[in-house]
Amino acid sequence: MSPPPHRPALDPLTTGAVALAVVAVSSSAPLIAFAAAPALAVAFWRNLLSVALLGPFSAARRRGELRALTVGAGRREGWYCVLSGVALAAHFATWMPSAQLTSVAAATALGATQPVWQGLIARAQGRRLPVAVWAGIAVAVSGAVLATGADFAASGRAFAGDLLAVAGGMFAAVYTAFGERARATISTTTYTTICYGVCALVLLVVCLAGGVRLAGFDGRTWLAILALVAGAQLLGHSMFNYALRRISATTVSVLVLLEAPGAALIGWVWLGQLPRPAALPGLALLLAGVVVVVLTGARAGRRTEPVPVPADAAPLPDGR
Repeated sequence: MSPPPHRPALDPLTTGAVALAVVAVSSSAPLIAFAAAPALAVAFWRNLLSVALLGPFSAARRRGELRALTVGAGRREGWYCVLSGVALAAHFATWMPSAQLTSVAAATALGATQPVWQGLIARAQGRRLPVAVWAGIAVAVSGAVLATGADFAASGRAFAGDLLAVAGGMFAAVYTAFGERARATISTTTYTTICYGVCALVLLVVCLAGGVRLAGFDGRTWLAILALVAGAQLLGHSMFNYALRRISATTVSVLVLLEAPGAALIGWVWLGQLPRPAALPGLALLLAGVVVVVLTGARAGRRTEPVPVPADAAPLPDGR
């Protein structure tokens, strides 16, 4: 995969989109815990319903862009969207079952290795990350592991879960890397419509093959799924995808780690799940690592010559 072109300079709109995305994805784990449905079924419905909302808009406003992705040079960007959707489905299909085989803490900690894989992908693309970025990644991931209180068991079942959690972190990095490349030339709405659609299709096949129940849920569960669609999916994943136009995939992956303290806060206020006192130092390390990566990335961005931004670059209402 070729490296993406230089990005436009960071602007207040992108900063706001990232802040909104962090808050939105922080609601994901509490809502999944609240929903009385298999995790893979929840993942399928949140992607399918997102496409049901985005699809008509894309068909009406982005028809030419969608058509361009099927012919000539545009097919490469089209494949980036498809492969991103496959990677997102693989992330859901590996990380979610991992939490049932190993401890939730271990699954969360190993899934938090996503920035490490993201950095390695960037290196494979020929981009040399500053030493400060690697240091920030190490501090942030260590903080995430400490905050979750990961307890790695030695049983064969737990080991299989640990491997699945690592694979989930890797697939999340691949999803973000393909998204970064696609977003260099494709609008947010077009990209997310294709990505979420492919993800929903792959998850449907996985659920049917695995006998995962997809219907018959109570009203509370459907409300939780709708909240996931509006929050974690459309305001979370989609805003992170929008930010990939101006922020590197590595920085976005580190910012996603802020979901941990956000989810802990929501779980405390909403579900009464009080965070362990021992988790506080880990959260402090996590925040410190994120600050290092973001500030280093911002300094590197200021040294990069900005390129013109398309007139339709705002995420709403035109979907860019």
